[in-house]
Amino acid sequence: MFDDKFITHAIARSGETALDRRRLLTMAGIAGVGAATLLVAADPAAATTATPTPAPSGTPAPPGAPSDASILNFALNLEYLEAEFYLRSVTGEGLPRDMTTGKGTRGPVSGGRQVPFKTPIIRKYAQEIAADEKNHVAFLRSALGAAAVSRPAISLDASFTAAATAAGLIKPGQKFDPYANELNFLFAAFIFEDVGVTAYKGAAPFIRNKTYLDAAAGLLAVEAYHAGIIRTTLYAEGVVAPAVYTDVQKISDARDSLDGPTDDDQGIGTAAVANLVPTDANSLAYSRTTGQVLNIVYLNPHDVRSGGFFPAGVNGSINTSA
Repeated sequence: MFDDKFITHAIARSGETALDRRRLLTMAGIAGVGAATLLVAADPAAATTATPTPAPSGTPAPPGAPSDASILNFALNLEYLEAEFYLRSVTGEGLPRDMTTGKGTRGPVSGGRQVPFKTPIIRKYAQEIAADEKNHVAFLRSALGAAAVSRPAISLDASFTAAATAAGLIKPGQKFDPYANELNFLFAAFIFEDVGVTAYKGAAPFIRNKTYLDAAAGLLAVEAYHAGIIRTTLYAEGVVAPAVYTDVQKISDARDSLDGPTDDDQGIGTAAVANLVPTDANSLAYSRTTGQVLNIVYLNPHDVRSGGFFPAGVNGSINTSA
């Protein structure tokens, strides 16, 4: 379907290092354009503030643009965070060690424990999402090979308290425990899921090699499904306890206060009007840049390299918030 010259060019642009490129070329030689090759540019967060001009397949990246592998490693950091949160919430245990090693400093995970789910359907939702996020980690690590970064230090306790305090869900000095009950778990999941969707959306116009677009679209679709599940479940919770709508809006407003002057982030609506799908005036999902995503996960509106859910920062070359 694709000639060797095209494949070779795509791999050469996507590799983060010479070793990475050799590995990918070897994989392509054995398996053709298989999954590992197709996924090299599944770019979840390569957006910038400039309006992109889509490029034809095989067009070289602009000078100074990060390699596809660098962007994939950025995504891998976020997938580590989501996988650790969901797995610990569902099983009480995180990723196995052999799925957390790689380049950069491998950090510990603080916090996280099994949620005492009372509602079978919410438990099943959480189990499915946890399995998906674990697969995403394996998927990206396979695509990156020796270039994959290790899991950075992750906070799944103090960071949630800081986020809940900033949003006004709790008062200063109080503790927010996302594992205490189903509703707290859903609030915590809401913090992540919309951010992932907007990050993947921001990547779409920046994928230089259109061969890889299918993989990026697949990742975006899964994250959107997850976000839809969390938003819909929270909306249903609000039918019984209307204060849920207000609390979700507070979390949305907190994210908006972190990622810049625009007011894009949206809650789930009210008892009178649902807003399960956050879109612009054209009913299109909006985007975030890598810097804006880091503003949220670092819980800091300034340009910093660590904080919040990543107390020592993320691993890889894309590591500074906007």
